[in-house]
Amino acid sequence: MTTLIIARHGNTFLPDQIPTRVGVKTNMALVQSGEDQALRLGHHLKARRLIPDFVFTSTLHRTIDTARLACVSMGCSVLSRQLTFLDEIDYGVDENRPEPEVIARHGDLALKRWDEFGEMPDGWLPRPDTLIESWKFFLGGCEKDCKGKIVLVVTSNGVARFALSHVENARNYPLKLATGAYGILKYEHQKWSAAEWNIRP
Repeated sequence: MTTLIIARHGNTFLPDQIPTRVGVKTNMALVQSGEDQALRLGHHLKARRLIPDFVFTSTLHRTIDTARLACVSMGCSVLSRQLTFLDEIDYGVDENRPEPEVIARHGDLALKRWDEFGEMPDGWLPRPDTLIESWKFFLGGCEKDCKGKIVLVVTSNGVARFALSHVENARNYPLKLATGAYGILKYEHQKWSAAEWNIRP
């Protein structure tokens, strides 16, 4: 059985800051609470004996640092590999804009359908079919090259949700991952299934 842990990076905003829709063009660092989340993630995975044999991140600081700190706290010395398909969504004109402004542009219903069904508003890239195909390629590589191993992926909420497109029991789980949270997919008997999703240490 192959185990794939998909984690979302930690917090990038301070409590007194107004959150914005941060995408691939805004390469933010983790704030202190985000670093703490990454360390907790590592301690949590170590306690569950889920120390990875392979680690993959996006090219953005927030995912690289989340993986690095998690590995430090679990005593994992595996070097991470950066994959561009794990980068956050390009939100176009919505990039780094406050959420009320994004809602005003697209409407509550459009944002709700994004959160619940992965239906992407116009102007955001890459489109869902591209992300689904990228996950298919990545999962195929895990099936071939990571048999019986544990794989950790640190990415964004916008990208992570599309991994569920390749599991048969996806309807049992909401798409969204909270910051610092993770889900687990398992490959066994020639198929992927979700064992857990949106677990926040």
